[in-house]
This record gives sequence, structure tokens and C-alpha cells, in this order.
Amino acid sequence: MASFKLTSLLLALLSFAIVAVILAVTSTATWTSDAFIPLIAAAMMAGLLIGAVHWLMADRYSVNHRRLMAHLDTLSDPTKTPSAPTLHYGLNEVANACQKVLEDSRTRCTTLTGAHRDLEIQLRIAQAQHHHLQTILNSMSDAVIVTDAFNEIALANQAAANVLGFDLESALHRPIDQVLTHPSLIKLIKDTHEGGQASLRRHVEQPIDHGHRQAIYNITLACVGAGETSIPGATGTSGVVTLLRDVTKEKEIAEMKSDFVSNVSHELRTPLSSIKAYMEMLIDGEADNEQTRNEFYNVIQSEANRLSRLIDNILNINRIESGIVKVQREQVALPSVIKEALDILQPQARGKNIELIEVPAPLYFQVFADRDMILQVALNLIGNAIKYTPEDGQITVSLHVDEHGQSATVTVSDTGLGIPEEDLPHVFDKFYRVNDHKKVAKGTGLGLNLVKHVIETVHGGQVAVTSQAGKGSTFTFALPMAENG
Repeated sequence: MASFKLTSLLLALLSFAIVAVILAVTSTATWTSDAFIPLIAAAMMAGLLIGAVHWLMADRYSVNHRRLMAHLDTLSDPTKTPSAPTLHYGLNEVANACQKVLEDSRTRCTTLTGAHRDLEIQLRIAQAQHHHLQTILNSMSDAVIVTDAFNEIALANQAAANVLGFDLESALHRPIDQVLTHPSLIKLIKDTHEGGQASLRRHVEQPIDHGHRQAIYNITLACVGAGETSIPGATGTSGVVTLLRDVTKEKEIAEMKSDFVSNVSHELRTPLSSIKAYMEMLIDGEADNEQTRNEFYNVIQSEANRLSRLIDNILNINRIESGIVKVQREQVALPSVIKEALDILQPQARGKNIELIEVPAPLYFQVFADRDMILQVALNLIGNAIKYTPEDGQITVSLHVDEHGQSATVTVSDTGLGIPEEDLPHVFDKFYRVNDHKKVAKGTGLGLNLVKHVIETVHGGQVAVTSQAGKGSTFTFALPMAENG
């Protein structure tokens, strides 16, 4: 307001000077004191009049300006939407323009706020979906890696981190060259991405080292088409999904089954060939006396029993694993069962000049068990000892009862080949055979597995082995004692 007043004063003085000059120039009167005074008075009156008019207009303009500023201050409050006041001197257009800009800004702000809210919702949904997807991937036992168009890891599960040896969190959004340490796998992923199509699937079987061991993986690589992404108009391949499935165990089982079929075929063929040969000799009349015929009959019976035991092993394991085995439990005198097994296998031991030694138990005792199954266990353990003990060896079978009379233990010790330390944890596995033993004798890898099933699964007992390569083995099994009365 002070500037307006100063401007009015200066304008009055300027008007006074201009009017005075004009009057002096246009006046024809002689410049005398009587003429000068009216001229000055007229100039002063004109200057005062102009200054007063300007003062009045400036004051009214100032009032309108203050009202405009007050209106703009009101507009800055987001909770209020006042209407534009009536103003003069062109300020009304300014107020209306400000009002319109504000309304447009608020409308746009409302739109942007809604869009921001929608984006936040979409982000939370995307994060939830990502978390859900990551949870699904982590629940998979197979390793999964998803790479993007730049060959960077977009997704992976914990199984992949464990298999390929990287940290899951730090690996995301990094190039596979910096994360993976398996050049062949890196090349597979890159080749699939560069030359692949959206419908392309590759299946590769490849070994992967895990430090102390090597595992075989079935690797499936599938291209992700760019059209399946959210990028408009994208074409080609935007990434690769790599699935690694450990098939090492399956390979081993397949090999074991192949060996099993081969060995069972051999085991079945050998006694059948013997039975057939001796039967043909009997039919052809080559046994011309009673002693020879009895020898032939014994061989046929022995081979038939051997064949029966093999078939029983296979069937019993299948029944036990299927849970349909029939158990005939009764009071069984364990020493008599062991003696029967020794009598059955005595001819086989005599053929290799192996001494069978029985250490009788100091007391008579019984176990509550299926007699035929326990006999089968004794035959398997003693038969294995004979099979893997060289000629002129020794096998000792002993029985004893623990001091509390809760269980009876049978021990079968031999002076045979022994079992290497690394093979000991696996000797009771199905189809498992010690590599060094495969050259010595044929077998199916089922006998010891059946022993473990019969003793532990069916009878609730315990079976164990101790051995040293080249110095023989000792197998033991313990069964709960039968209650008296």
C-alpha cells in the first residue's frame, strides 16, 4: 500500500510539472508575477486531481488484490472449495483461472491417487503371487531355475541352491555365469535361450559333481515365449525354465533290478539244470545201483530245496513289504532251529571242506516267533557264510541269552572274505551286493534284506553285522524271549 501512495505522490508532482510547462508554453500572457501564480495554482490543482484519482484507484485495486490473495490462501486448503469472488481491474479473470487450475489439479490428483491405490493393490497381489510361487517352488524336491531374457536368474528354489551350490537370495537378478559353477549347464541354458522357440523342450541327462560324489540329473529345459510375458508386442524367447531331477537312485535301482533279473535267472537255472541232468541220468538208467540212485536223489532234493529257498526269499520280501505276510507265531526252541539249519547246510559246507561249529546255549530257552521264518533267517546267514568263506575255513554259530533274560541272540561268525567298511551300511539293502563279492559267488542281493525284514519288521528284533575285509564277518540277530507259562 505504501508503494501505491508513493506512486500517487510522484504522479501528482509529475502532472504538476507537465501542466505547468503546457500552460507556460501555450499562454500568450507576459510572464509576470500576477500571471505566474494562477498558472502554478492551475498546475497544482491538475496534479492534485490526477494524484487523487490515482490514489483512489490504487486503493480500490489494493482492496481487490487483498481479496484475491485471501481467496488464493483459501484455495490452498485441500478441505475447502470456495467459489471465486467478484473482483475488478482484471483480477476476476485471474481468480477464475486459478480456480480452474485448482479444480483441474484436484481432479487429476484424485485420478492419480486412485491409480496409485490400484497400483499398490496390484503390487501386493503380485508380491503375494510371487511368494506363493516361491513357496510352491521351494516345496518341490526337484531343482528349478528360471532365467530371463538377459540370462539372469529370475526365480529359483532352495533345492536348486542346494544342488548347484549357491545362495538363493543373492543369486536373484544376477547372470548365470556369476552364480552357477557348472559350465555344461550354463551352456545348455544359453543355447536353449538363443536357439529356442516358445514350444521347444529339451531333455538332457547329465552328471553333476557334488564335491565328494557325482549325481546323475535328468535336465528338462523349456523356453518361455515373449508373448507369455507382460511386454506388449514382444516376440521370440524371453527366458528359460530349467528343471533338474536327480535320477541317480533310479539308475542304481534300474541297474540293481537288471542285475537281480540276471542273477535270479542264473540262480534258478543252476538248480534246475542240476535237477534236469540228474533226472535224465535216472531216466537213462545210468544209476545202476541203489547207492548211486540215492546220491542222485539227494542231489535232486538238495537242488530242489535250494530252488525253493530262492523263491521263498523273493515271495517273503514281497509279502512283508506289502504288509500281507502271514505270521504263525508259536513257542519256538531256538537251539533246535539252528541245529536244523546246520544239518541242512552241512553237505554244502563239506563240499568246500568248511568246518561248521555249533556252540550250544547253556540254557534251554524259547522265543515267540514264526518257526519257518526264523529257520529261513538261519539258512540265509549260514549259507552266506559258506558261500563267501574259502575252502578249509571255519564257521561258528553260537547262542546266548542276555543277563536279564529279555532276548536271545544268535551269532554267525566266519573266516571268509569280510566286508569293506564302506559297504557295511548297505549290506541289508535290497539288491545290494558287495562289488568284491560279485566275482566270488552269484547272488540276488535279497537274502540279507529278507533277514532284516523278518527279524526287525515282523518280529521286532535286531540284526547287526561287524566285519573286516579279509578277516571274516560276524552277523548277529536278537529276538525277544517267550514269556514263561
